[in-house]
Amino acid sequence: MPHISASILIDLLPFIAVGFAAQLVDGALGMAFGVISTTLLLSLGLPPAAASAGVHTVETFTTAVSGISHALHRNVDWRLFARLAIPGVIGGALGAYGLSQVNAAAARPLVLAYLAAIGLALVWRGLRYPPHHKPPRVVEPLGLIGGFLDAAGGGGWGPIVTGNLLAQGADPRKTIGTVNTSEFVVTFTISATFIYALGWAAFTHATVGLLIGGVAAAPLGAFIAKTTTASRLLVMVGCLLTLTSLYGVYQSVFR
Repeated sequence: MPHISASILIDLLPFIAVGFAAQLVDGALGMAFGVISTTLLLSLGLPPAAASAGVHTVETFTTAVSGISHALHRNVDWRLFARLAIPGVIGGALGAYGLSQVNAAAARPLVLAYLAAIGLALVWRGLRYPPHHKPPRVVEPLGLIGGFLDAAGGGGWGPIVTGNLLAQGADPRKTIGTVNTSEFVVTFTISATFIYALGWAAFTHATVGLLIGGVAAAPLGAFIAKTTTASRLLVMVGCLLTLTSLYGVYQSVFR
């Protein structure tokens, strides 16, 4: 029995590391768990369908722990949470059930190019101008679009919502914490659909490893968001958004 346990642990270790790294970045900067974990899982040889199903299932648990951690660190604006979560659930349900059969693949390069431009603007603001926080004016449409794209296109909640709220001048720490916390409600809605359709078969050993690593990293990500300066958070979010979006454009156009 010890030999079997050791063998299972060795198999899990790469996925635990992937989950830890992806959630550390997502918890600290408000985006990229799906992008990072899916990309790394594919590089480790998992089929695309298995990687996507596993990541969505794991996100239900990691976003719950991340949301609790952000709430304990007082990183959450609860009024903004409600304004994001309700339309986000609606958009996620529409995307998950496929009520609007839009060719998301065709629009994906344009959306990613737009997000890359947002990322560059955030880097510029973070480096050249001290942040002047102001309440964001466009919120509910971001929740609706972010929820839909996250379900229909396999990702998009963090980049769409976090990136655009910061571009409107929202407080980086509160934005990251609130987007992470509201993501739990949206992801739960999306994942419940997949679990209902697929059962718990999505829980492979890769999914279990992602779950262990992601849950372990969630409190640390919230702490980093709380203790990092606003200007530095802007630069870090901008760099991450630009790099992941440009990589997505490359994959969409040249592969």
